[in-house]
Amino acid sequence: MRIQEQHLNDLNKSELSRHKNQYDFLSQDLTNQGVSVAEVINKLSNFQVAIPSWALGAGGTRFGRFSFAGEPATLEQKIEDVGIIHNLTQTAGAVSLHIPWDVPQDYKAVKELATEHKIKFDAVNSNTFQDQKEVKESYKYGSLSNTNSSVRDQAIAHNKEVIEIGKKLGANKLTVWLADGSSFPGQNNFQTALTHTQNSLISIYEDMPAHWKLFIEYKPYEPNFYSTVIQDWGTSFMLANGCGERAYTLVDLGHHLPNTNIEQIVSVLMLKGKLGGFHFNDSKYGDDDITVGSIKPYALFLIFNELVYGMKNNTNNPELSWMIDASHNIKDPLEDLIQSLEAIQEAYAKALIIDQISLKTAQDENDVVTCQEILQAAYRTDVRPLIREARLQSGGVLNPIQAYRKLSVRKNLITERGMRTIATEL
Repeated sequence: MRIQEQHLNDLNKSELSRHKNQYDFLSQDLTNQGVSVAEVINKLSNFQVAIPSWALGAGGTRFGRFSFAGEPATLEQKIEDVGIIHNLTQTAGAVSLHIPWDVPQDYKAVKELATEHKIKFDAVNSNTFQDQKEVKESYKYGSLSNTNSSVRDQAIAHNKEVIEIGKKLGANKLTVWLADGSSFPGQNNFQTALTHTQNSLISIYEDMPAHWKLFIEYKPYEPNFYSTVIQDWGTSFMLANGCGERAYTLVDLGHHLPNTNIEQIVSVLMLKGKLGGFHFNDSKYGDDDITVGSIKPYALFLIFNELVYGMKNNTNNPELSWMIDASHNIKDPLEDLIQSLEAIQEAYAKALIIDQISLKTAQDENDVVTCQEILQAAYRTDVRPLIREARLQSGGVLNPIQAYRKLSVRKNLITERGMRTIATEL
């Protein structure tokens, strides 16, 4: 399905007057407070979040999966779905592929299709958390950390293959997430598992092109429930340092124990120049992978406060990569992704309007009350008119969810693809 520019213009016309009134009021108010509205709009317009290829179909649990009709059954259809989201929001200008789920059959055609939709290829993701077809060794007891060198070699070879696929697509980052760990005390020797993992990652890192980055994820539990080899940001940080200067920690919001101070983790990693990327989602209990901002929007805002500070002050840290990592069990996946993009932009916009000078003064004077007032003043500001204006200036639509439904996107996708299509590997 292709959305024509005229369709977006027609949808915007009905909302333009109301938007202009809201935007003009907010713009004047923020200007009076010393905020450069034009700068905020520019940063929002340039802020792009990669859509993961696996999030374009309905997710599920270990108990079952309820398919969503009209799902993308091929990589090409996944790129087309990302193009729809980007066309509406002008914020989803990249796709992150999971290998071997999304190996292109025709690289030239796939790259041309992505270019046509103004989509770039972000980090490529390897998969050693499940056994793949026609492989000799099993990852039942781990991959890069396995006690069996043949298994480790197979996992290393897979990651190197993913790099080669990414090179052909124009990507320049590899994300490694391991399910490696143990389910029972005494099952693994912690030191041996960590040493194997470090050596395996070094082998992968040394095979990357000189301009590539390695992102190392961490997770405290699941699928193993006694230990995971890379269980926290400190372990990821240590492994990244062991690989080299182009290896970084990747922070997934869901990969933390309840009430973890994620904003402090982000701040420390940026200070050390080792925060490489971000996976956005939200959770109530654990790694729930639900719509960004649906549970803890204030926590997301506080994280963005540290990110904005770090992007300005920690010049030793590389440009960050942003991606959604979510599982949509009962929502239309595309609508859910649009909601997540809106929540991310909202948290970012609120962080951008924080009076950082006054905040620094209050911090230096240990004026705790004023510090809180400054943060909450920004958080309580309805910044949605700024986000709409950024979309409007970039060629998007003022109300993406409303436009998605008025254009009957899902109905059209079902007509094109059928009721029973299932996104690959879901």
